[in-house]
Amino acid sequence: MKERPLSIEELELRAKETRRLIIEMLAEAGSGHPGGSLSATDLVVALYANILRFDPREPHWPDRDRFHMSKGHCCPLWYAVLAQEGFFPRERLKTLRKLGSNLQGHPAPSTPGVESASGSLGQGLSVGLGMSLAGRIDKKGYRVYVLLGDGEIQEGNIWEAAMACGHFACDNLCAILDANGCQIDGRCEDIMGIEPLAAKWQAFGWHTIEIDGHDMRQILAAYEEAGRIKSKPVIIIARTVKGKGVSFMEGVIGFHGRAPTKEEAERALEELK
Repeated sequence: MKERPLSIEELELRAKETRRLIIEMLAEAGSGHPGGSLSATDLVVALYANILRFDPREPHWPDRDRFHMSKGHCCPLWYAVLAQEGFFPRERLKTLRKLGSNLQGHPAPSTPGVESASGSLGQGLSVGLGMSLAGRIDKKGYRVYVLLGDGEIQEGNIWEAAMACGHFACDNLCAILDANGCQIDGRCEDIMGIEPLAAKWQAFGWHTIEIDGHDMRQILAAYEEAGRIKSKPVIIIARTVKGKGVSFMEGVIGFHGRAPTKEEAERALEELK
């Protein structure tokens, strides 16, 4: 278990190091998804460093908090965080997407710290709902966190799960929406508009919190508020920037699913010093 929470400054340094690992992994693999991995970095780093209860020496500890990355293509971020938290050696990150590696292009339970597979978008909130209800049935005190993409919530399955979470008052569940405004084919508003986000989730019986998803103080405050809410599930709507931290990737649709070249990786790593 973690000995102490990290300070804001330490979290910011951890996030920068995580972004470096993401770039290095993707450049080595020659494929993958940098944009959404970089936009959600601050959210996942803060969650693992200061909020989640887990033990990397015992990944299946029954009382652990659960995290599920519904937008599974952003697993380079998850793998980088898991390695930093001690679930497996950092050296293994270099095997991303390589034959024989358990760091696949989308998460699978063969990776220590990964609860369940994800890849097909729209299914993750249903997975979180199942975990939430199982905790209630088993009388466990763990909490469940699900990271969603904003393009992903155009999927109908998300709203069926959202309705069920509200109906069953899943107050041990917190969804985190990485609202970077982009998806693989363009801007979310141009593909299928998703606003007004807060009003829609509130209509489904959720407590909503809107934050700047790159401000560590706001992120921590949102997680703490989520833990205090009773009788409702919580969604944190985090406004983020696709490709955050690398100037030539920020807001660029093309980097949704294209790994940086060697030269681009060098430029990115220089910016992330």
